[in-house]
Amino acid sequence: MTNLESATVALSKRGPDDHGTYDDYFTGLGHRRLSIIDTSPMGHQPMQVPEGRFVISFNGEIYNYKELRQELEAKGVKFYSNTDTEVLLQLYTHEGKSCLHKLNGFFAFAIYDTRDKSTFIARDRMGIKPLLYYQDEDKFLFASELKSLMKYSSDWELDHSALSIYFQLNYIPAPLSILKGVKKLMPGESVHIKEGKATFEKYYDIPKPDHQAYKPDFEANKKELVELLDQSVQNRLVSDVPIGAFLSGGIDSSVITALASSHVSSLNTYSIGYKDAPYFDETSYAQLVADKFKTNHTVFSLSQDDLYANIGEIIDYIDEPFADSSAIPVYILCNKTRKHVTVALSGDGADEIFSGYNKHSAWLKSQENGMLNQLIPMLYPLAKALPKSRSGKLSNLMRQVVKFGEGIKMNPAERYWFWAAISSQEEVNNLLKSDLSNPQDIINNWLSDMTSYRDFNDFLRTDTKLVLPNDMLQKVDMMSMANSLEVRVPFLDHNVVDFAFHIPPEQKIDQNMRKKILQDAFRHVLPKQLYKRPKKGFEVPLLDWLKKGLKSDVDKYVFDQDYLEDQNIFNPDTLTQLRKKLYSINPGDAHAKVWAIYVFQKWHKRYMS
Repeated sequence: MTNLESATVALSKRGPDDHGTYDDYFTGLGHRRLSIIDTSPMGHQPMQVPEGRFVISFNGEIYNYKELRQELEAKGVKFYSNTDTEVLLQLYTHEGKSCLHKLNGFFAFAIYDTRDKSTFIARDRMGIKPLLYYQDEDKFLFASELKSLMKYSSDWELDHSALSIYFQLNYIPAPLSILKGVKKLMPGESVHIKEGKATFEKYYDIPKPDHQAYKPDFEANKKELVELLDQSVQNRLVSDVPIGAFLSGGIDSSVITALASSHVSSLNTYSIGYKDAPYFDETSYAQLVADKFKTNHTVFSLSQDDLYANIGEIIDYIDEPFADSSAIPVYILCNKTRKHVTVALSGDGADEIFSGYNKHSAWLKSQENGMLNQLIPMLYPLAKALPKSRSGKLSNLMRQVVKFGEGIKMNPAERYWFWAAISSQEEVNNLLKSDLSNPQDIINNWLSDMTSYRDFNDFLRTDTKLVLPNDMLQKVDMMSMANSLEVRVPFLDHNVVDFAFHIPPEQKIDQNMRKKILQDAFRHVLPKQLYKRPKKGFEVPLLDWLKKGLKSDVDKYVFDQDYLEDQNIFNPDTLTQLRKKLYSINPGDAHAKVWAIYVFQKWHKRYMS
C-alpha cells in the first residue's frame, strides 16, 4: 500500500461510504466520502469532470451550491452530477481563488491544476473544518487529520512551543500543531503551491468596524438577526440523507430547533441527560422545546459509568493531545445520534459571538469600578487560603474569586490569557524538563484585538478566533467524525457572524443578561421557562475518575518515576507534588492538569514511542 493510500485509509471514519485516490506522479490526492448530497457514485472523489483541467478533493458542504450552479449553467457550464463538489470545482475552474468569496458553507478542499502542476488549498472562514500541512524542501503534505500526515514518516518530533501552549490551554491552537514542522491552516486562509513555493493568503477575517459603523437600532437588529438565522438554518437543511438537531434545553439549540421545525415537519431532535447528576440534567427543558415545536425527540440518559466507558475510544481516536473533557459527552451524543441520522444541526458558536459565558460577565465587571471590584481584593486573601476546586459550589466560588482577583490587576491582553489558561507558563516550565518560552509572535497574533482593546466586541472577537475554532469546533469535528456524523452550525454562517460584530456590545451583554439580543429576539417564540433559570455547565467528574477508576493507568503514565525518567519530558518532582495536590482536600485545578498530562501521555505512547 502506498503512503497516499495509507493516509487515505487513516481517515476512514470521516468517510465510510466511499474512497478514492488520484496520482499523476507530481501530485496525489486521497479522499474518504461521507455521502450527504447526491449519494450516487457520481459524487466519487477525487473528482475530475470529462476534459477537465482540475481535480478536487473536498471535505464539507457548500450550502448555496444550487444558486451557484444556476449562475454557472446560465454561462453555459455543463454538469455531470448533482453534487456541491462539482459546483465548487466548476466555480474554481471559471473564477479561480475569488470563488471563495461566493461560498456559503464549511470546508477544507484542495484543487490540483493538471496543466501547470499547482495546487490550491483553502479552509472555511470560521475554521469549522480542519486542515493540517507539512512542507519541506521536496514536498507539501496536507490532510484533515494528523494521523493521515503521519503515514508519510515515522520520524516526527515534538513541537515544544506547541507543548507549552497545550499545557497552558488544554488544546493547541492553529497555526501550531504538536509535531514540529506540521502547521494548521488558519480559518479564512488559502495557500497556493507551485514549483515548491507556497503562497499563503488571508481571504476572510471577522470584521472590526469603527464604532460609527455599529447598528444602533435594537429592535431593527432583533428582526434582522431572526431573518439571518432563519436563512442560515434553511441553508443547512439541504441534505439527501436523514437530518436532525441537537437540543440541550439551552437558548442556542432551542433557537435552532425552533427555526428548523418551521421548515421540517417532525424534526428529529436529540438530547443527553445525566442520571447521576440531576442538577445538571436539562432534559426537562429540552422536552418543553420539543413539545412546543412537535419534534420527534429522543433523550439519551447517561450515567457516569457510561461516560467513563467511552474514555478509551475517545483517546484512541484523537491524534493530537486535546484535554477538553467535555469531548466525552459530545462523543456519546454524536455516537448515539448517528444511529438515527447522518447530519445534525448544533447551537455552537452563539456563546462566542453573542456573549454566553461566565467569563464574559466577569470581564464586564472587571471593566467597571463597581462594588465587586472593591470587594474582591478584601475577599482575595480568604479565598486564597480556602480549598478551591471545580467539584464543589463553595470551593468553585473561591477558585473564581482568586482567578478574578488576580486578573483585574492585569492589562486586557494579559488578563485574557490568564483567564483562558489552566496553567501559567511558569507552572508549565516547572512541569517540563526543558524551559520552554512561549511563541510570543503567535500569541501576539491571537491576542491582537486585546492589545488594541476598544470595547467588549474585541473580547468576543478573540474568543471567536482563538477558543471557538481550536477548542469548541475542534472538539465537535473530532467527536462527530469519529462517529461519521456531520454537524452543521447555523450560528457560524459568515453573514450571521459579520452581523454580530456590527452590533454594539451593550446589545449583547449587560449586568443582568448575557446574549441579550439573541434571547430577546426569540422570547416570544421559546418556552418562558427557558428564561427563568441560570446557565448550567456540566462538569465531567474527572477528579473522581482520576482518583478511582483511572487511578492505576494514571499512576502508570503520569506518576511512575521510572517511566518518567525513561521518557525524559517531565520533572518527576513536580508530578509528585501534583499527585499530592490531587489527593488533598484542596485540589484546585489539579485534576484538569493531571487529565491534560494523562491525555498527552496516552497520545505519546501511541504515536511517538
